[in-house]
Amino acid sequence: MGLFSIPVEIAKPGKKTRWKGLGSVIVDSGSELTWLPEEELRALGIDVFRKDQAFVTANGQQITRDVGIALIRSAEFKTVDEVVFAKDGDLRLLGARTIEGFNALVDPRKKLVAGGPIPAASARTPSRRESFFVPSWDTRQHFGSSRTNKCRARARPA
Repeated sequence: MGLFSIPVEIAKPGKKTRWKGLGSVIVDSGSELTWLPEEELRALGIDVFRKDQAFVTANGQQITRDVGIALIRSAEFKTVDEVVFAKDGDLRLLGARTIEGFNALVDPRKKLVAGGPIPAASARTPSRRESFFVPSWDTRQHFGSSRTNKCRARARPA
């Protein structure tokens, strides 16, 4: 599909958000998390909540980086997500989880596009026929109706 970059802004989550532009970041759906410069994240006061998280690079090297939480936006897209405190030499990447948080899709014409409505759970209670649990075996065969009757018989006063 090819690589492309988009302009990104970040902010520390809270009541008074102060957005800071980071310039272009590579869109990489192969990276789980978003990687942003450590200096920029610390300057905004973004806290580390996971220290020395282990990662494996594309060439198989194991490294550790700190991880924090930031607000991320680009054009009409905005989300809150985990961000890796990238060190000098690390790429600036917009990862798959941030793309999902944006509810965006990667378009072959090298851009992000809106993903459409987000699926949600039904608000109504299902009827008996629409029960979510449908056993793959007959419960009477395994538990027996006589067992149920014995339990009921014990519960009755003499």
